[in-house]
Amino acid sequence: MLQAVVFDLDGVLLDSEQLWDAARRAVVADHGGQWRDEATGAMQGMSSPEWSAYMRSRLGVATSEARIVELVVSDLLAHYDHELPVVPGATEVVRRLGAQWPLALASSSTRVVIDHVLGLAALGDAFGVTVSSEEVARGKPAPDVYLAAARGLDVTPGGCAAVEDSTSGIRAALAARMRVAVVPNPHFPPPDDVLASADLVVHGLIELTVDVLGALGGVDARLDEEEAESFPASDPHSDWAGEGG
Repeated sequence: MLQAVVFDLDGVLLDSEQLWDAARRAVVADHGGQWRDEATGAMQGMSSPEWSAYMRSRLGVATSEARIVELVVSDLLAHYDHELPVVPGATEVVRRLGAQWPLALASSSTRVVIDHVLGLAALGDAFGVTVSSEEVARGKPAPDVYLAAARGLDVTPGGCAAVEDSTSGIRAALAARMRVAVVPNPHFPPPDDVLASADLVVHGLIELTVDVLGALGGVDARLDEEEAESFPASDPHSDWAGEGG
């Protein structure tokens, strides 16, 4: 039986992945760096410590990692204050599912972005738990942020359904042993083999009804802590390129 639903933020509730990409590209251009073809995919899903380290070490941004995060986030928040790119139907879906199950948010966004967005969208009361990947050891595709969300709701990961849009996010939720419902990101769609690993793929967020998610049920499986810790994390200093998050 399904016990809780855990939402991703960027790409699921907000049409924002391309905005993160543009903000990072601007910082690279303005601070002596050079964009790499694989950079967009590599950084999606990374936590802020991971992507700022990547930008400094791999893209050559000539400022501190803390300053990189500050610049990217300030650009993003300015855009959100002007126009919040809420996915059509997102508020309705969150409220509808929240009337049936406890909700959590497991996001690669920074804490300040999460709190700002939920305030602007009037969804601050919708989630029992919100977790930023900067608050756990590793960003997606490691399962850390999803495991923390389940702990915060006091449910087993196997009792949760994760709502994701991207490759790294799907892999993170699967690694946490959650059911996974995917709304593919139109800007950075996951490849077919990754979509095939999900429990459910829908064309739009609005399709996620109580009946549809409830039919997924839960997974009778626990993720051992040692197994979780052994999951390979993204290395911002390497040439590894992930996809989405």
